Amino acid sequence: MLNEFRDLTPGERRLWLFSMAVIVASFALSGAGDWLSAIASLIDVTALIFVAKGYVLGQVLTVVFAAFYGVISFFFRYYGEMITYMCMTAPIAVMAVVSWLRHPYKGSREVTVQDVNRRQVVTLTLWAVVTTAAFYFILRALGTANLVVSTISVATSFVASYLTFLRSPYYALAYAANDVVLIILWVLAAITELSCLPMVLCFVMFLINDLYGFINWQRMRARQRA
Repeated sequence: MLNEFRDLTPGERRLWLFSMAVIVASFALSGAGDWLSAIASLIDVTALIFVAKGYVLGQVLTVVFAAFYGVISFFFRYYGEMITYMCMTAPIAVMAVVSWLRHPYKGSREVTVQDVNRRQVVTLTLWAVVTTAAFYFILRALGTANLVVSTISVATSFVASYLTFLRSPYYALAYAANDVVLIILWVLAAITELSCLPMVLCFVMFLINDLYGFINWQRMRARQRA
């Protein structure tokens, strides 16, 4: 893990440290005391910087985050979030770990970037429709607030996870879309409960990191094709 940290460029280190600082400060200043969620957010933002680098460590940390966040959601009775992360995000992240380990770029830590073909797009679309429909009824049965926005979040999260498994640069745009949806979701929650405001700032940081991930994966693809 130390070797992966050493590989970060000065700009990537600054982005990571800035993201960590914003997350810690937002939770500290809010006085909400939800430090478990803060720890989960710190794990996730660390995962994002390594996923942006194309390092399998990022996917391993994503598995850790999904499991951690699923447990937190259970104790806070956020059953919709728990089911989403434990039954969708975590398993796909495990599959991505295997896929990335099997496809290193010329023996380096960097994963080989893949262009998604038409067959994979069709498969992704079908699975996304089925998964989104299933989760809509699950979330509705659980009495999930903001059901439509939550369902859109599931759809974007599934597409992002699947594209990560396929090693496509467009995983980052899908995650960025998911971040925007979740920013809206937490803003709606913060209107009535200010203690939710730190989560808005967390997903803003996630959005910035995902946009950087897309830029860096485009660089990776160009370098690997060259």
